[in-house]
Amino acid sequence: QVQLVESGGGSVQAGGSLRLSCVASEYTNSRYCMAWFRQAPGKEREGVAALYFGGGTTYYADSVKGRFTISQDNAKNTLYLQMDSLKPEDTAMYYCAAHPTWTTCASGSWLLGNFNYWGQGTQVTVSS
Repeated sequence: QVQLVESGGGSVQAGGSLRLSCVASEYTNSRYCMAWFRQAPGKEREGVAALYFGGGTTYYADSVKGRFTISQDNAKNTLYLQMDSLKPEDTAMYYCAAHPTWTTCASGSWLLGNFNYWGQGTQVTVSS
């Protein structure tokens, strides 16, 4: 059972930056697909970014390409999401998720959100 704990959320003005962290309770090996999702009030959950530790290839939703960067620190079992040029529409609860099969990332199916493990979420609020 993998436990995920997010941190780093907060309130910023439009144009600002935040970095989210997600610490895994155990080593999520190179076959894991790791991702960030978000959900705003009254809206469906949305995939934001994903990567698998072994390949280093990253995947992004069109809405965040060029502004968000997903990365990893294997030694710390930590996943990051660097968010720059934030917009009010980025306001949401952000969740970290893990799936034990790397092809979930590579195939694009990560966007469907069928992940085995989820964190509790961290709130991001962007004011105009």
